[in-house]
Amino acid sequence: MAEHAERTDHPAYPVGLRLGGRRVVVIGGGQVAQRRLPALIAAGADIVLVSPAATPSVEAMADAGEIRWERRRYADGDLAGAWYVLVASDDLAANDAASAEAERNRIWCVRSDDADAATAWTPATGRGEGVTVAVLTAGTHDRDPRHCAAVRDAIVEGLRDGTLAAPHHRTRAPGVALVGGGPGDPDLITVRGRRLLAGADVVIADRLGPRDLLDELPPHVEVIDAAKIPYGRYMAQEAINQALIDHAKAGKAVVRLKGGDPFVFGRGMEEAQALAAEGIACTVVPGISSSISVPGAAGIPVTHRGVAHEFTVVSGHVAPDDERSLVDWEALARLRGTLVLLMAVDKIGAIARALIAHGKAPDTPVALVQEGTTAAQRRVDATLETVAERAAAEEVRPPAVIVIGEVVAVGADIAPLPAE
Repeated sequence: MAEHAERTDHPAYPVGLRLGGRRVVVIGGGQVAQRRLPALIAAGADIVLVSPAATPSVEAMADAGEIRWERRRYADGDLAGAWYVLVASDDLAANDAASAEAERNRIWCVRSDDADAATAWTPATGRGEGVTVAVLTAGTHDRDPRHCAAVRDAIVEGLRDGTLAAPHHRTRAPGVALVGGGPGDPDLITVRGRRLLAGADVVIADRLGPRDLLDELPPHVEVIDAAKIPYGRYMAQEAINQALIDHAKAGKAVVRLKGGDPFVFGRGMEEAQALAAEGIACTVVPGISSSISVPGAAGIPVTHRGVAHEFTVVSGHVAPDDERSLVDWEALARLRGTLVLLMAVDKIGAIARALIAHGKAPDTPVALVQEGTTAAQRRVDATLETVAERAAAEEVRPPAVIVIGEVVAVGADIAPLPAE
């Protein structure tokens, strides 16, 4: 008969627990529970929290019905019917009693306060390239959570940025992904967007998309510059639509890489509609819009307590007196919040005059942020009355985001860190 006594120098046996619908008991509602509960909720576990108190975040999970909370101390028998238990309270006696009950009932038990007394360990986990990475140390004597976390982070980051190759057979059907690339810094694309780029056969890229990401693509990927698609300016969008359709119908995985967000002045819906008309699957991946990220990178909050309770994003590609304009400039001039203009560098003089004519104070602060979030970022400050002259004198060029409102002066004494 095998000896039951545990040898603490044995390595842990890695396994994935399928906890969907199965009872899991968590003892303690503090910071450890706050970190571990989201993954247990995502796994579909039937979670019972036993604790006289909880952090506000844990309490919110209970209020939302994601967990059941027994607002009391642990008592013998609380683990009945459990498949897994996390002991994470600050009561050592209760922790010992709960882990003893788990041992008697052969329930795997994690101890946040004493790894040696536990029958299970929580690995450092992360996700990348559609897989979950879990890292454990070899034994109890060399457990170092920081080392596990560092190894996990290195693996996940390698999967995300392509430095760690993970070849796999594509299971995604050919189609098109409309990917928002963010404001310019390649690190500000979403994880999902970067993952889709790594698996693309064809990438149709905008001029304002994060160009540095294109250098990371494998040699076999066909990169098409949307600005150079033929048929002239008038037909450019129709030609881009047709290119997306043609490559998708050829069985390719296509990424349409855009700057910012596909649906914020990005004509993403036009492309989605064209694809839908041809019965082609389309995935939309939101991006970080330059309308909020570029001001933030320049130290400007688009909202601030006591200063601005709203912000409005406006396309400035046509002048206020242009018959094609859909903007109510008179209404905008009456707003007390922040006005963010995109694609407005060459129209800023006409826009400023229109706002002043409709009652906006001439001394309203204005900031022009050129090539925001990139190494070439620069900021030019002015007022509504002087912005046209300042923009010309400083030779401000697109792409630039223009912010109008009192928030421009809020962070004037805070120097933002430069883009890495």
